[in-house]
Amino acid sequence: MTANDPLASALSGLDNAEDAGHLRHAVSPASNEIGQVLEVLYDRGYVDGFGRAEDGRGDEFEVELNGRINECGPVTPRYSVTVEEFERWEKRYLPARDFGSLVVTTSHGIMSHYDARERGVGGQLIAYVY
Repeated sequence: MTANDPLASALSGLDNAEDAGHLRHAVSPASNEIGQVLEVLYDRGYVDGFGRAEDGRGDEFEVELNGRINECGPVTPRYSVTVEEFERWEKRYLPARDFGSLVVTTSHGIMSHYDARERGVGGQLIAYVY
C-alpha cells in the first residue's frame, strides 16, 4: 500500500475497523471509485450501508459495518482479466470457491466478479473481500 493509493487506505481502514469491532467507520477522502467499491460491498452484504458526508476538511463516507469482513484489500498491481480467468484469481485472492468476492472495474462500471461473469465482461481486478 502506498500513501498515494486512496482505495488501499480505505480498504485497510475498513479491515482494521472490523478487526477492532467498530460499528461505524469514516472513509476519507471520498471518491467515486471508493463509492462504487462500497456499493459492491453493500450489494454483497459486507457492509450494512454507507453515505457521503462533509467533515469540515472535505467529503468522506460514513460506513456502517456489520462484522462480515474477514479481510479486504486492494489488488496491486491491477491485473487485466477475462471472464474465463476469474476462477484463477479467485484461487489466488479468496480462501475458497464461492467464498468472498473480487471487485472488478469494467466498461460497465465497478462490480463484483460474479456480476461481471454474468454479464460476460472482463476488466481489471482492483480489490477483494471475504
